[in-house]
Amino acid sequence: MDRARAAKLHPALTDVPGSGAAARPGALRPLLRATHPGPVVAVTMIATLLAVAAAKPAGTVVLVCAAVLCGQVGIGWGNDLVDLRRDRATGRRDKPLATGEASVLMARAALGVSLVACVALSALLGWRAAVAHLACVGLAHSYNLGLKATAWSWLPYAGAFGLLPAVATLAGSDPVRAAWWAVLAGAVLGVAAHLLNAVPDLDDDARTGVRGLPHRLGATRCRLTATVLLAAATAVAVLGPAGAPAAWSLAVLAGVAGLGVVALAGSGRWPFRAAMAIALLDVVLLVGASA
Repeated sequence: MDRARAAKLHPALTDVPGSGAAARPGALRPLLRATHPGPVVAVTMIATLLAVAAAKPAGTVVLVCAAVLCGQVGIGWGNDLVDLRRDRATGRRDKPLATGEASVLMARAALGVSLVACVALSALLGWRAAVAHLACVGLAHSYNLGLKATAWSWLPYAGAFGLLPAVATLAGSDPVRAAWWAVLAGAVLGVAAHLLNAVPDLDDDARTGVRGLPHRLGATRCRLTATVLLAAATAVAVLGPAGAPAAWSLAVLAGVAGLGVVALAGSGRWPFRAAMAIALLDVVLLVGASA
């Protein structure tokens, strides 16, 4: 296929270095970077720990980990493919597809493989957990495909993070409904993570027509709102389980307080990383409460 015909059929690939079918040697690493490794690892770890907290057999825990991992890498590739034009327009040097370090065609193929693997692995968890997990993945892709530019941009995060505990508790041959407080804490954490993750990109997004909830709030109100939400999610995780909170939970609360300062006053990606760390601490609270 000549270049003119390729440009007509696939406008997003026009003049994108490295978008051909053949990948350069060493192109795998940039392709993996395009998955957004930090969030991938964090969400996969959270889901795995939730499965451990739910006392699932080792085989089920491994399946939960694998299914969520496949779903998350696909979400990352989908995000960078959809945002390719925006990332090029704003000169994003941290996006391998936009810079041409990674092949667009390889990313599309990898996305397809990850979706098939995600569906297959989710099915092995049982239909209840499969529905919950595929709903999480579908919500995340709906964000990439358009909701991120609307006032409802928070909804996919709330839904996906809120459903994550259900993926763990419903998995396997002994499905159990997730505790209400775990679902609520996850949903609140998801909204906070969305607000903090968007702050570094507010100006670039505005230049390319993206106007989600964070853009309507502005950077200062995003951080303030997210910090309040993080505190609320932690309180729900500590006070939600039956009985008095364990003494060791005070140490976790102290750690959350320190991370809350980073979330409020940090710069760049650190507020989002702090939010994910708080999410992991809340999972620690859940694991301890379920032990």
